[in-house]
Amino acid sequence: MIALDGEHASWFLLEENGHLFLDTVCSHSAVDYMFLLEITEEEASLFSKNGRTYLDDLAQRIRSSAPGVRGNKSPFAARSLVMTPARKRADAAVDAWYADKQT
Repeated sequence: MIALDGEHASWFLLEENGHLFLDTVCSHSAVDYMFLLEITEEEASLFSKNGRTYLDDLAQRIRSSAPGVRGNKSPFAARSLVMTPARKRADAAVDAWYADKQT
C-alpha cells in the first residue's frame, strides 16, 4: 500500500493493487482515530471528476457520521477496515509519506 496524497490532519488517499482507500482523521471529544475504508467505484469516479475537493467532502461526511463511536448510525461503519491487516499497511504507507516529505 502506498500513500498517493494527503491533507494534513484530515485524510490520506492510499492505493494498493489498483484499489483506492481513504484514511480519514476523526476526532470526537477526547478521542482521535483514523478510519480506513476502500473507495467504491462511484466514489472513485467522483474523485476523478472533482479531485481533492471530493475527498475533502467525503472525509467530512465520514467524520460527521462518527463511524468509530459506539452506537453510531454511520453509513460508513460497515465499510470499516480499521481492525484488519489493511490498517497496519495503511499506517506504514502514511508513515512513509511523512518520511518522504521530510527529505
